[in-house]
Amino acid sequence: MTYCVGMLMKDGFVLAADTRTNAGLDNIATFKKLHSWAQPGKRVFGLATSGNLATTQGVVSLLTEGTQSLRKRGAVDNLFSAKTMFQAAQIVGRAVRDVQRTDEGQLFRSEDTFSASFLFAGQIGEERPRLFQVYSAGNFIEATNDTPFLQIGEHKYGKPILDRVSDPNMRLGEAAKLVLLSFDSTIRSNLSVGLPIDLLVYARDTLKLERVRRIERDDPYFQKLSSEWGKALRRAFADIEEFDI
Repeated sequence: MTYCVGMLMKDGFVLAADTRTNAGLDNIATFKKLHSWAQPGKRVFGLATSGNLATTQGVVSLLTEGTQSLRKRGAVDNLFSAKTMFQAAQIVGRAVRDVQRTDEGQLFRSEDTFSASFLFAGQIGEERPRLFQVYSAGNFIEATNDTPFLQIGEHKYGKPILDRVSDPNMRLGEAAKLVLLSFDSTIRSNLSVGLPIDLLVYARDTLKLERVRRIERDDPYFQKLSSEWGKALRRAFADIEEFDI
């Protein structure tokens, strides 16, 4: 399994994904699940993936090949020719369906065979940054000011802090801190999610990817974040009066 989070703020967006995959307790591996594409000065995209690894890798490969191919001028059939983020999200959805159609002829169709979901964020030109969640069927929803974050994978452990604290007016550094705290809560409660964490922080209107990093197990900031958060929770618990029995 995995855990991915996307947060959309007025100043940009944050995407993060863990790297753990497992097919049982004795078959654990590390795979990159956060991918990005950019035409500096024109457009940037980030994609976090969860679910069947063969399906998600197939979708990423289709999208990458599309950006590397020469296409008819003006055609909206790859991420670098899309005119809006909505069109780009449609292209991701079509890639999901294309992979499923290609594989389902050789594989038995079951509920879990092609199960996959995606967080897709980016900015094209002067359009504002946008964040989408793309489902296995290829359809999608979009983050809003009322719900500025989206999650896929093992989301239940990291959701409470996002529900309480997330705000579209947050600074990018605050949002990145919140996302990492959400991961800390998830990692502590679920063995199927683990470090390293890939993190992408995008500043609105820069139209280039400058802040992409991997948070390793020995990362000093993440270690301090986890330790200080635990201490803060214990202090808050101690400060609340006991229940009167």
